[in-house]
Amino acid sequence: MNGNYRIETTCIQGGWKPKCGEPRVLPIYQSTTFKYDDSDQMGRLFDLEAEGYFYTRLQNPTNDAVAAKITALEGGAAGMLTSSGQAANYYAVFNICEAGDHIVCSNTIYGGTFNLFGTTLKKQGIECTFVNPDSPYEEIAKAFRPNTKAVFAETISNPSIVVLDIEKFAKLAHDHGVPLIVDNTFATPINCRPIEWGADIVTHSTTKYMDGHAMAVGGAIVDSGNFDWMAHAEKFLGLTTPDESYHGLVYAERFGKGAYITKATAQLMRDLGSIPSPMNAFLLNVGLETLHLRMQRHCENAQKVAEFLAGHEKVAWVNYAGLPDNPYHALAEKYMPNGTCGVMAFGIKGGREAAVRFMDRLELAAIVTHVADARTCILHPASHTHRQMTEEQLAEAGVSPDLIRFSVGIENADDIIDDLKQALSV
Repeated sequence: MNGNYRIETTCIQGGWKPKCGEPRVLPIYQSTTFKYDDSDQMGRLFDLEAEGYFYTRLQNPTNDAVAAKITALEGGAAGMLTSSGQAANYYAVFNICEAGDHIVCSNTIYGGTFNLFGTTLKKQGIECTFVNPDSPYEEIAKAFRPNTKAVFAETISNPSIVVLDIEKFAKLAHDHGVPLIVDNTFATPINCRPIEWGADIVTHSTTKYMDGHAMAVGGAIVDSGNFDWMAHAEKFLGLTTPDESYHGLVYAERFGKGAYITKATAQLMRDLGSIPSPMNAFLLNVGLETLHLRMQRHCENAQKVAEFLAGHEKVAWVNYAGLPDNPYHALAEKYMPNGTCGVMAFGIKGGREAAVRFMDRLELAAIVTHVADARTCILHPASHTHRQMTEEQLAEAGVSPDLIRFSVGIENADDIIDDLKQALSV
């Protein structure tokens, strides 16, 4: 595809380029397996000596077309889909870490990812040090160890809505010879392209804005192709030394800018199998075609809602970077000048109990586990998504007991505000 197309065109036409007589719409290749004429052809695929498809657990044409679109949107070199955003973040780290390694991570990340890195990876021998992303460079640098292999953060944290200083984190990572992995779920590439600011690997829960309709769980990983694995060969042996399960090939030598994603596919997807169904990839592609339109509306509506809440006497505080007095306003203007996302956090006077009563009175906004789709929804993280975290962990993650996560949809903004008004009026 023409690499000069603007992002709106890429949303619609990226990834799938039909040849003469082929379907205009991306087909659903709903097949587990693919046929070849002779054994040698199949063998070359298994040895990674030829490109093609043989089993959907590793690759599928529908999935790959959608991954190519997301890769183009992020300005990356290679990408892959996973069955969920959690799988994407796990693969992104585990692809370059093993028992005995260490990662540095922002402490404001989504609660599920916090548990993944702080608990599950620890059981696998990978330690994680959580840092305050707002701390100075020198303070965060103290967290690095000789065995540190990656830095992880979110462009806009879920649910505390902290905006990441991407350049600071990229410098921290690169000064210590490791890649920066950024979860760009909330901003999406429409509003922020972390690779342009120094990130090396970008992940997504495509379940959110990319899908946009709460239809299909999914994830994605995009590699910039910019990190020089061979320059730090002693740190990343999985990429820079022979893989005996593929006759001793060295990923960084054989695949260049595609090394990281090839390894993630050939090893992790082969062995762990967190592949999305082709049907889910198809639904994701339908969502991507309107992502540029929806994100603009999400941000416009959210700005109006944030301004309303900020002026209401029963609202204790509002955290939305679009507000001029927000501590992250300057970073948002730098990294996301066209808007951040439709998600905000706020607190109701009266604390946790008042927050629950308020939520129960809403009519248009629904209490759901989900966030960031076309419909307005709401959640109380301390009671729901983050309920496994201790009070100390909640405080470290910026999740106060009264914090309400409000995901503004693309309905009429006045209807959303009217719903808030009636719920606050009691």
